[in-house]
Amino acid sequence: MKIGVPKEIKNNESRVGMTPAGVYELVKNGHSVHVQSGAGEGSGFLDHDYKKAGAVILDTIGQVYGMNEMIVKVKEPIEEEYEMVQKGQLVFTYFHFASSEPLTKAMIKSGATCIAYETVEDEDGTLPLLTPMSEVAGRMAIQQGAKYLEKPAKGRGVLLGGVPGVAPGKVLVLGAGVVGIQAAKMAAGLGAHVTILDINMKRLRYVNDVMPPHVVTEFSNEFNIRKYIKTHDLIVGGVLLKGAKAPNLITRDMLKEMRPGTVIVDVAVDQGGCVETTRPTTHEDPIYIIDDVLHYTVANMPGAVPYTSTMALTNVTLPYVLKLANLGWEKACEMDTSLKKGLNITDGKVVYKEIIEAFDWAEAKA
Repeated sequence: MKIGVPKEIKNNESRVGMTPAGVYELVKNGHSVHVQSGAGEGSGFLDHDYKKAGAVILDTIGQVYGMNEMIVKVKEPIEEEYEMVQKGQLVFTYFHFASSEPLTKAMIKSGATCIAYETVEDEDGTLPLLTPMSEVAGRMAIQQGAKYLEKPAKGRGVLLGGVPGVAPGKVLVLGAGVVGIQAAKMAAGLGAHVTILDINMKRLRYVNDVMPPHVVTEFSNEFNIRKYIKTHDLIVGGVLLKGAKAPNLITRDMLKEMRPGTVIVDVAVDQGGCVETTRPTTHEDPIYIIDDVLHYTVANMPGAVPYTSTMALTNVTLPYVLKLANLGWEKACEMDTSLKKGLNITDGKVVYKEIIEAFDWAEAKA
């Protein structure tokens, strides 16, 4: 199979869809890999690294889309890429369709087969291709939150860990999934007081077992959310509904109940956000303030640490890329139920029901 790896062109996205090690494995299996010149530079991989691994370097993104049967990316195609996607082409990347109707319609129109990293699902319900980026984003949420709590950044002026004689900062984490647990772990490591809310008692019991005593758990409901937002300095949104739009757990009116300088980091922004006032931002312009509450809502948070993120992502995507290349997508999905759940769009139709529900479509668009 001919496999293309384009350079990511989303704002400040420095990750790349494949490492030289991944290229080496694909070439070893008899496939040809075309990498756009400069695609890996942001992650620390140069063109000559890819050449040594057996890749062919192409000059333009148009060549990569035009010459290959499968495209392996990190982020969803943006508007200027829509027309480049070919009919019958397989695109394997993070799509998050439920948060973007224009992207969904563009991929339907393209006639491409779209397999989304974020909906590939194991038998136990885990999302193996989303997990490493959720781990990165959860840990980053605390790094960024701590920075924006500083007064020069318009935050409350709170040091999360506190100092002797001064109480530590308080962190409220919505969701005890991968993002929430990683955020809680980082915040606890800094010495902050952490409250983590979820509706899944199994997850709360797990958190209670593995976290130190200054991480406390409570059941998530509107009453408790309204109670804690008044006293917590940093709020991390880590709620995920597989393939669907995130629920708005914090509404616009709740911002007025928060103290000025409170920081919200909404990691769920890719799926529409779990805060009503969330809108996607970029690493170039990451924050905005509403009702004196600072919002950090960067849609590709792991893109700020591209070396770590690219390595972590390729570790989990490569086995699936090999399977798709060796067998073709139809046979690969037939043999691998996890991969089949990643199939979102094919032949001009949506085949993932959560996307249809997200847009209130009566049926799969053809």
